[in-house]
Amino acid sequence: MPASPALSLLHRIARGVPSAWIAALISIFPCHAQHMTSARTAVDWVNPYIGSGEGPIGYGGAMPFVTTPFGMTNWTPQTRPMARPGVSYHYADSTIQGFIGTHQPATWMGDYGYVVLMPEVDSVKTASTDRRLPFTHSQERTTPYEYEVSLDAGRGRRLSTRVTATDHCARLQFTFPANRSSTVLVEATRKGVPGYAHADLKSGEITGYNPDRVDARFGPFALPNFKGFFVVQFRQAPTSVGVYSSDQQHPGQSEILGNNAGAWAAFQTREGETVDVRVGTSFISTEQARQNLALELPGWNFAATAQSLKRTWNKKFAFAQLTGATDDQRHIFYTALYHALLYPKLFSEHGRYYSAFDDQIHSGVAYTAFSIWDTFRAEHSLLTLAAPERIDDMMTALLNDFQEGGWMPKWPNPSYTNIMIATHADSLMAESVLKGFHGFDRDLAWQAVLKDAMTPPDDDIHRRWLDEEEHTPYEARGGLTWLKEYGYIPADKASESASSTIEDSYDDWCVAQIARKLGKQSEYEFFLKRSLNYKHLFNPATGFMQARNSDGSWAAPDEGWTEGDKWVYTFAALHDIPGTIELMGGPAAFNHLLDEHFAGGHNKHDNEPSHHYPYLYDYGGQPWKTQAKVREIATTLYANRPDGLAGDDDCGQMSAWYIFAALGFYPLNPASGEYLIGSPLYGRIDLHLANGHTFSVVAEDQSPANAYIQSAKLNGKPLNIPMIGWKDIQQGGTLQFVMGPQPSHWASDWKPAAIDAD
Repeated sequence: MPASPALSLLHRIARGVPSAWIAALISIFPCHAQHMTSARTAVDWVNPYIGSGEGPIGYGGAMPFVTTPFGMTNWTPQTRPMARPGVSYHYADSTIQGFIGTHQPATWMGDYGYVVLMPEVDSVKTASTDRRLPFTHSQERTTPYEYEVSLDAGRGRRLSTRVTATDHCARLQFTFPANRSSTVLVEATRKGVPGYAHADLKSGEITGYNPDRVDARFGPFALPNFKGFFVVQFRQAPTSVGVYSSDQQHPGQSEILGNNAGAWAAFQTREGETVDVRVGTSFISTEQARQNLALELPGWNFAATAQSLKRTWNKKFAFAQLTGATDDQRHIFYTALYHALLYPKLFSEHGRYYSAFDDQIHSGVAYTAFSIWDTFRAEHSLLTLAAPERIDDMMTALLNDFQEGGWMPKWPNPSYTNIMIATHADSLMAESVLKGFHGFDRDLAWQAVLKDAMTPPDDDIHRRWLDEEEHTPYEARGGLTWLKEYGYIPADKASESASSTIEDSYDDWCVAQIARKLGKQSEYEFFLKRSLNYKHLFNPATGFMQARNSDGSWAAPDEGWTEGDKWVYTFAALHDIPGTIELMGGPAAFNHLLDEHFAGGHNKHDNEPSHHYPYLYDYGGQPWKTQAKVREIATTLYANRPDGLAGDDDCGQMSAWYIFAALGFYPLNPASGEYLIGSPLYGRIDLHLANGHTFSVVAEDQSPANAYIQSAKLNGKPLNIPMIGWKDIQQGGTLQFVMGPQPSHWASDWKPAAIDAD
């Protein structure tokens, strides 16, 4: 459902008023006509504005994408030039300068291989500041399957655009006023970036490529063959074409190679005449972009494509059926599911793909935009439930990267970027193996995680591996040389040493689980023992984790952290929370420090390392505090409005957290297949699983005031621990809670054991 205030008003007014009045309202707001007169389905609860604006809650860095689930190329209006940091659409902006086929996954990651189209009247305007046109959100309609906007073209004229999409392609319709020089500009590259464009008047086609990779400086090597190719086809024959580079326009010329390159096609339009456009994108070749068009958009029926995309989204959303949710909660939930189902992004094209790891073309499957430091926590776990049909290919894609580039990536965009720490692809592999996914090469997976765990990156002893350090070798587990020697990464040898030591310990636990599953007992025992290295950083004098130097001395308390501090990382050994409790002296001390953590404002939900913190009280024997904290975060840091995400969505992780909060359980140690119980948000959620079973979460007496679990049953039997497992969900059945307004002692006697590696 589009979230504009005008549309919401129309829906409220439309109830019970004469049809003639409705027709009059539709004539005022034509962009909303189709939505008003059609029945609402699950996808229509999506509010793509959520996360696209800044406000008291925060800024999610989200854009209103028209795309398929996991689509390679996403389409969105461009209200400002793409930048890093920054994205192309911002809710507060009031002009549009183009419609971009983007591959940018997050505000802190750059775009690559993009293409921009913009309808224009009166003259060709190549500069983004010259071509932008005003709009208002009341004249805009945004859904995952279709975007529509009416732009102010000056002198009382309107210029409207509609966009829908497939995996690699898009349809656009530009409706012009009467004009002798209506043009569609195609921007291949932005200022300062060399690119190519070709305009063919006879075929009515504009082709070209864009080699820009904004994040290229964060990777270990150049990719001379990298290009984002595009083919733009027009249904109507243009009257003329031209190309441009920098500030120079060349009417009638068909080809250009240069900086800020692009082309245009001109039309003489009648009032209200629509120019139909279809765009194919590819990272393989121009011919592949044309082939993608032939396979995905063989005709010109815009409505059929939009409806097909709508059905695709509704098919995915059928995974979760809500009962007892308010309208706002439905908007938040299905928007979160939409955001989570965008990533990782498809990078193969009908059985072939360009590899950004060896710069060659291969047969097979590829995905990119794995923001793994963020998404290993909950996003991947959600996909094993909501999109299990993709998991084998996603793991195969990571293993292809390993074979072609030497390592599994940590943040491919689309190649290595050396952003963030640890090798949490190990977690994704472990979770997939332990949950029984078999459609990828497990022996190759073992080779990949073993290299992560045992092979230091090139030049490891001479580099500090600074955050976002440019032009380094692939970082992998930076400082692994020192960890092997000391049992931890010393702060005087490598940056972010304490965070890396703790996160590497978790990854070692993941490697151990794969070894156990593959029958490698000695390797299992070795890595399980090494997964306890995090304990070397616990300072009993302070009760916190702390970085150490190579001589064993304690470093400064604020040294050695990644996007956090001692408060964030003291509880970060996800695989051994009971062991952390023992270090602290027992549950009472553990819970007291957690209380201080929350009371002191140290819980930063806008960043991923804090996402598991509310669930830690389950381990400490105070699950009612988990219930209260989860409910507080879910109801104050998520909302049905543009600033309704507290922080960068980071390829669906922020949204996945909400989905699990709504369900009432969360994968604190994601690779384990265990889910800690929180506080379900709705009366009932039915999960329709790919295996044909249904798993239902029922919360009796659930209300805003009733956040506390009084009792619980799993398939009719009492559930007395605050945890369920992957198998419980996959077998189907019912998880039933009775909710109340006061804390209870439900599940407070649970005492899980720490890791015993002896």
